[in-house]
Amino acid sequence: MGPLTIWGSDRGVRRIEFGPLPAGHHVDPPEARGPELERALAQLGEYLAGERRVFDLPIDLASGTTPFQRQVYDRLLEVPYGHVASYGRIAGELGRPDLARAVGQAVGANPVPIVIPCHRVVGSDRRLTGFGGGLAAKIALLRLEGVDVDGTSPSSRVHPEVIPLDL
Repeated sequence: MGPLTIWGSDRGVRRIEFGPLPAGHHVDPPEARGPELERALAQLGEYLAGERRVFDLPIDLASGTTPFQRQVYDRLLEVPYGHVASYGRIAGELGRPDLARAVGQAVGANPVPIVIPCHRVVGSDRRLTGFGGGLAAKIALLRLEGVDVDGTSPSSRVHPEVIPLDL
């Protein structure tokens, strides 16, 4: 899947980016990392090794997210490991069935992917659509969780059917 860059604050994980650290930024030496960042690194490592299914991390969404985005992210945190939900279903569960596209935009703007599991959201026809970290990363994360994906393109589908969640 490649490298991940984790950004933290004194309130928790505030951003996870796919790829190496952007040019011009520095990496804190291990001794300068706070305990929350170390905890995030450990839990992400455990997840990627198939040893963790649920994250127990504080998330800092204080800047740059709207109340609607936070509603969507709260809902995404309820999608269990190895399950998927559709944009339309999430919109409906938020009481706004007409806002599936807005849910898609919120999912695409998720600042803390993996921990807030936006990779578990697919189209209502079970197609993968896209992913901010790249489609290969979405497929890798879904397969890590045991979700069957039938290809490697945005039109590839997950199997079995999208699993409705009664929450």
